[in-house]
Amino acid sequence: MLLREAIGSGLREVRTARRRTLRDISRAARVSLGYLSEVERGRKEPSSELLAAICEALGVSVPDLLTTVAAEMATATATSAAAAGRRDDVLVPIGQRHAELRLAGRPGSVVAAPASSGGPVASAA
Repeated sequence: MLLREAIGSGLREVRTARRRTLRDISRAARVSLGYLSEVERGRKEPSSELLAAICEALGVSVPDLLTTVAAEMATATATSAAAAGRRDDVLVPIGQRHAELRLAGRPGSVVAAPASSGGPVASAA
């Protein structure tokens, strides 16, 4: 489960539990109804500012939402790991660009030290 999917699911659960409509929340948070719908479906990842505005419109704090989302993700990860017969401490990279990342210390993985030319490093200023 991706973080954006878990956040969207958490937002939708809060909204429906409070019997609020997408239109209601989109107006209060000053975000388009279509974008809010995509956030709830896990298609878009909201910025921290947008997430704060949506949470305020829902009457829930960002930390409370994120705590709930983290617990749901931990449960989903543990359940899928148990179903696959893996240890529950193995992390799965999020997103395609992170697909090649390896977790340091993961059994059976080799972590290579970064290559160093010994020369000065240019600053990106």
